[in-house]
Amino acid sequence: MTIERNNNKGNVSITMDAIASIAGNAATECYGVVGLVPKTGFRATVAELLRIENYKKGVFARETKSGVEVEMYLLVAYGLKITEVVSEVQKKVKYVLEKTLDIKFKSINVFVKGIKIL
Repeated sequence: MTIERNNNKGNVSITMDAIASIAGNAATECYGVVGLVPKTGFRATVAELLRIENYKKGVFARETKSGVEVEMYLLVAYGLKITEVVSEVQKKVKYVLEKTLDIKFKSINVFVKGIKIL
């Protein structure tokens, strides 16, 4: 899936891999995030943590009329308020994506697939 944008200097195609890499990097920099995990599968373990080149398995984007929606699947550190971690991830990922790609993002949906004791 690609998102096409036209401006006075030409056409720009933004791929899902680009969105996944930017969003994944922004999310993993947030305090309390252990890493991204795949959407499929019931159990999230450290063995399933995604590397940078595989962030597209844990981040999904789709274009709607009002903007782009992003879904992310995370593993969170034990002992922290999950709501605070998720809120921080949403804020940071939305900010970084909008500033980097100059696209309006409608929502950043974060799903916690598991908790890891560090």
